[in-house]
Amino acid sequence: MDIDLILKTALDLDASDIHIKAGAPPSFRVQGVLMTVPQMPRLSAGDTETLADQMMNDVWRRKLRQDLDIDLSYSLQGYGRFRGSIFYQRGTVAITLRTIPVAVKTIRDLNLPPVLGKISAAERGLVLVTGTTGSGKSTTLASMVDHINTTGRRNIITVEDPIEFIHRDKKSTIYQREVGWDVMSFARGLRSALREDPDIILVGEMRDMETMETALMAAETGHLVLSTLHTVDAVESINRIVGAFPPHQQRQIRAQLSSIIRAIISMRLVPRADGKGRVPAVEIMIATPYVQECIRDRDKTVLIHDAIAAGVSEYGMQTFDQSVFYLYKSGFITMEQAVRHSSSPDNFRLRVQGVQSTSDVALEEMEKSIDRSGPEPDQGSPKIR
Repeated sequence: MDIDLILKTALDLDASDIHIKAGAPPSFRVQGVLMTVPQMPRLSAGDTETLADQMMNDVWRRKLRQDLDIDLSYSLQGYGRFRGSIFYQRGTVAITLRTIPVAVKTIRDLNLPPVLGKISAAERGLVLVTGTTGSGKSTTLASMVDHINTTGRRNIITVEDPIEFIHRDKKSTIYQREVGWDVMSFARGLRSALREDPDIILVGEMRDMETMETALMAAETGHLVLSTLHTVDAVESINRIVGAFPPHQQRQIRAQLSSIIRAIISMRLVPRADGKGRVPAVEIMIATPYVQECIRDRDKTVLIHDAIAAGVSEYGMQTFDQSVFYLYKSGFITMEQAVRHSSSPDNFRLRVQGVQSTSDVALEEMEKSIDRSGPEPDQGSPKIR
């Protein structure tokens, strides 16, 4: 069995993910659903070890023996790139990989809200892209970096684990550093970046208190910091950052965060009605004075959702349900998928039936003001896997 053959099959299927384990044939996630290919046999423990070995160099082999799992990227010459993990389960080697598009798609190509372009143009502060695994965070962040690269002359430094999208210099200068190869850790890469004349620092993920603390400090000292969190929405993102710090620091962190946060962009991917991939439903929080107050005051943080719903026309904010309603009304997604991916299914059904709710005025403003100039659903608009 050859790893390149499996990866070529994944690309032919337009799969987003590949799963390889002993005792089963390789499986592929296509349009969000796992599937197998009949001609591919069950793999033995020896097969999975051989496939993993084909992807690794001596450094990775030593690290796998020592740590029992590694994150890595892999290039298939002439076809594409992949990122993923090699790890042990039940005493055997297993592999999961995600396909990375060769080209970085634009904000418009991905059917993302145009306000992301304005957010990308911020001079300083912290911008977070959040969501569960596989929700399109990395793809969205790459499109924002590409927008900056295309429109401005900035010095951009990224710290990633592993490097996913390869950015070529356009108007900006971009340095991409991979944890484990170019730098020892996210926190160390962040501290180093501060001495490298950055305008913008991208941190692949804020995983721990040290990285969060350094990112907050970098944003506070006049840099634009872009990063991701594994959180479902803006409120959870705020609480996750604050909760990473000891109780005696949390009041200070809330004050610091309220002064530097510029936006939180939260992602969900919804299957298209025509079966051609998935489209992003996006919650967007902009740091207005009222939102900043809600971040500072722990008791008011829960009110951020209502502030987002009310901030459509003036600030370009939107809730998940407002985004999902737009996708449904425009024909991108079915009613079944809209209800499944909405935050408040009962309220969403009432809205579709024409029953007014407290956020309907803001939603109607959104429908009037939002500028969707991308292709219509039946033209096969590009998608995020």
